[in-house]
Amino acid sequence: MSTIKDFTLSISELKFVGKDLSQPESVIAEKDGTLWVSDKRGTVTRIDPDGSQTILGASGGEPNGLAMDRDGNLYVANLENGNLVKMYRDGREEVILDAIDGQPLGAVNFPFIDSKDRLWVSVTTRRRPWFLAAADPQPDGYVILIDEKGARIVADNLLVANEVRLDADEKYLYVAETMARRVVRYPVHKDGSLGEKEVYGPSDFGLGAFTDGITFDAEGNLWVSLVSRNGLAIITPDGDWHMVFEEANEKALQNMMDKIKAGELTPPDFFACAGQNILFPTSVTFAGDDLKTVYMGSLAMPHLITFRSPVAGLAMRHWQ
Repeated sequence: MSTIKDFTLSISELKFVGKDLSQPESVIAEKDGTLWVSDKRGTVTRIDPDGSQTILGASGGEPNGLAMDRDGNLYVANLENGNLVKMYRDGREEVILDAIDGQPLGAVNFPFIDSKDRLWVSVTTRRRPWFLAAADPQPDGYVILIDEKGARIVADNLLVANEVRLDADEKYLYVAETMARRVVRYPVHKDGSLGEKEVYGPSDFGLGAFTDGITFDAEGNLWVSLVSRNGLAIITPDGDWHMVFEEANEKALQNMMDKIKAGELTPPDFFACAGQNILFPTSVTFAGDDLKTVYMGSLAMPHLITFRSPVAGLAMRHWQ
C-alpha cells in the first residue's frame, strides 16, 4: 500500500483555478466549496463554487495571509500596510492591530486561529518594504499572540517569519523561517507562552529553498511550499521529508544566493527563479467534502494551483 512518502506529482498533473488574480498568496476554503483568496486589487477575491469571482475590500497594499473564524469572518495580514484587518463577509473592514509596544508592526505576514479562538500572527520583518528582509536578511521576524489578555510578542529573532500553524494537539507552534530555509517549532504552554525553539525536519531544505506556506494533514504530515524552487515538500512525523513536485532553475537560484551573500539582491534576481509553468507557490490549504483537494496560492500567478491529495487535510477552525 502506498504511503504519503510515495506521493509525488509531475508538473503536468497540476491544474489551475481562478483567473486574473493579483498576487494570490493565501487561500481559505469553506465546506460549500467557496474559496477566499488574497488579492491586491482589493483585499480578497471570493471564488464561488460555480467559478464566479467577486473582489471584496479596499485594503490595497499587499494582502497576504488569511484566517477564518467560526463565524466566517476573515482576518487578513497585509505585508505592505503593516496591519491585521478583520473583514466581514459583506466586505466591511476593521483594523485589528497595526502596532505593538508602541511600535509599528512591520511586514505582517500570516494569521492562524486555534481551537481557543486565539490569533497567532507572524511578522516577516520589522522593516518595510518586506523585500529588505530578503536582500539583507536579519533576525527581526517575530510572532504575536492575540488572546483575552491582548496582543503580545511570544517569539522573536526569526530570520523572516512566514506562515505559522499549530499541530492537531496544539502542543507546538510551527513557523516557516524563510531565509533560514527551514521550519522551526516552539512548545506551547497553557498561558500561550512558548518554550525553546527547535528545528523541525531538515535543518536546510537546500539551494534557494525558501520555506513559505505550511499546513498539516490529518496524519500529522507537514506540507511546506518552497517558494523560489517552485515546489512543495512534505515532512513526515518521523522527521523524514521528500519533494512532491518542483520546477527549479538551479542557475538562477545560485545567482540569487550569491547576490544575497554579497548584499546585492534585487527583485529581478529573485523573479528570475520562476519556473516555466509554476511561479512561486505559497500557501497550502485542503478543501472538498473529503478534505483531499489541495489549493496553493502564488506570489506571481494569476490563478491557484490545485491537485488531489492521497490523505485528508487537518480541518481548520472554521470547519470544526
